[in-house]
Amino acid sequence: MSSFKIALNFEDGVTRFIDCKAGEKVLDAAFRAKINLPMDCSDGVCGTCKCRAESGSYDLGDDYIEDALSDDEKDGGLVLTCQMVPQSDCVIAIPSSSTACKTGQSQFAATVSKVEQHNDAAVVLEMNMDANAPVFLPGQYVNIDVPGSGQHRSYSFSSAPGESTISFLIKKIPGGVMSTWLETAQAGDKLNLHGPLGSFYLRDVQRPLLFLAGGTGLAPFLSMLEVLARTHAQQQVHLIYGVTRDLDLVQVEAIEAFRAKLPNLTYATVVAEAESTHPRKGWVTQHIPADALNDGDVDVYLCGPPPMVDAVRKYFDDEGVKPHSFHYEKFTPNASTATTATTAKAA
Repeated sequence: MSSFKIALNFEDGVTRFIDCKAGEKVLDAAFRAKINLPMDCSDGVCGTCKCRAESGSYDLGDDYIEDALSDDEKDGGLVLTCQMVPQSDCVIAIPSSSTACKTGQSQFAATVSKVEQHNDAAVVLEMNMDANAPVFLPGQYVNIDVPGSGQHRSYSFSSAPGESTISFLIKKIPGGVMSTWLETAQAGDKLNLHGPLGSFYLRDVQRPLLFLAGGTGLAPFLSMLEVLARTHAQQQVHLIYGVTRDLDLVQVEAIEAFRAKLPNLTYATVVAEAESTHPRKGWVTQHIPADALNDGDVDVYLCGPPPMVDAVRKYFDDEGVKPHSFHYEKFTPNASTATTATTAKAA
């Protein structure tokens, strides 16, 4: 019997994947996986199990009452997991924490296969999975335990889901816990990872995309671009990659390679440093073309350090730009966890 992969994204950022059999309701599949989603009646009467389906196709049937799920709520993507029968892979936002649902992060082990230095700016860390390829949504991150430190650091996947080799683009921080470990890391070293995490991930692509990356915030977009290439996405995609110095421009060749796979992809690199000889200098907000905003009918994804995220948000407010949706993730390079925030605006 065929089954569908369902991503349950909890409000604390934890994502758990479950298999839902053909004809099976999501609530039943979750319970089978020992995940206690919110519920009371399980008959489509109380509305306690109401969640938001962010992608995928499904059937809700007609065995629920209006008080539990109104037509307006249904049209807005809300579902009752006690009635929802998936017809494809789906992503569901759960308005509850993972701990409240008696679940938590997945854990998996990997072996270092490659450590590639990029000037003094970044490191590309590649690892082979010790077991099955990890399941995650393109754009999400994991916590990686730093050997011998008792600490962990958070990094977004730069590789796409479903691959046995995973990769991360890691900013070099002088004296940083992970940066210091990477100075002597070798192929064969073992690492433990926890996740996936985060509400910053690629949604269903139904309109043009504007990607704004700051520094090593490029990582999740490399994952997203690979998924877009695999699915032969037809929408326009424009990526703006901003850095502080010329030496911070890393993996540009990887972006260029996607142009052969994604004919509708365009991109621009921007360097902030005044002394740079780069053809585009300044800030990302100074290089957003009007056509990339598509009169607001665009989905914007932004990943970068807090000052960049705040600057882009201020730019949109000052210019009266209201994208159809705006998803962003802030990261602080020497922090143990990423700070994720996602907003959605109707155009």
